[in-house]
Amino acid sequence: MYSRLTIVFIACALTASAVCAQNKPQLTVDELVAKNVTAKGGADVLRALQSVRLTGKLLVNEGQIQLAYLETKKRPGAIRDEVTLQGMTAIQAYDGAQGWKVSPFQGRKDPEKMSADDTKSLMEDADIDGPLVDWKAKGSTVEYLGTEDVDGTPAHKLKVVRKNGDVTFVYLDPDAFLEIRKISQRVEQGAQVEVETDVGDYEKVAGVYLPFSIESGRKGGPDKQKIVIDKAEPNVSIDDTIFKFPTSK
Repeated sequence: MYSRLTIVFIACALTASAVCAQNKPQLTVDELVAKNVTAKGGADVLRALQSVRLTGKLLVNEGQIQLAYLETKKRPGAIRDEVTLQGMTAIQAYDGAQGWKVSPFQGRKDPEKMSADDTKSLMEDADIDGPLVDWKAKGSTVEYLGTEDVDGTPAHKLKVVRKNGDVTFVYLDPDAFLEIRKISQRVEQGAQVEVETDVGDYEKVAGVYLPFSIESGRKGGPDKQKIVIDKAEPNVSIDDTIFKFPTSK
């Protein structure tokens, strides 16, 4: 049987623990971003990654359809995505100023320029570092919103408001401080769009940790698509013309 003194001691210890937990200092935006940069490999290593070519597969229709996937990124903000199925290749590209696409699966085989709204997702994906790194220089604002459950993980939640007004909520793993989820809110063709992206299976590429699993789709929707990266080639030589809208010769 516990003595009354022992019970009082245990109660005091529990109270002290609770007070300590309540008084634990909350991490600031700068501290969380610094931890995220360090987790990715560090600022110098990130800056040294000037380009990357990713190859893998795109799974749609709950994995029933598999397409070959190729993504090429190059600083300061160019990207080209290609998906291939049965000899047809769809392309979306952005050269830092103009977005364009080729949509053979919709019966359009000639390149078409994309609207500013339709280009927004490409602009976000073209950022090799992600929305948190150098956020001040990018003209963004960042606010820490505390922790939120992400599939059982109490993730740190940060709200990033981009220079153009679009919002991205970034969720960081509480132990690794790498992104595990992003929710992007933007206006496309006059309508509010909310896209949820889960990232994971990080691998080190030229000293930088990059996600090799990316699953995205409309928030709450059943039609998410998944990208699985099989190979990453860092700092490859890339001709800038692949990002630019094709001109007729």
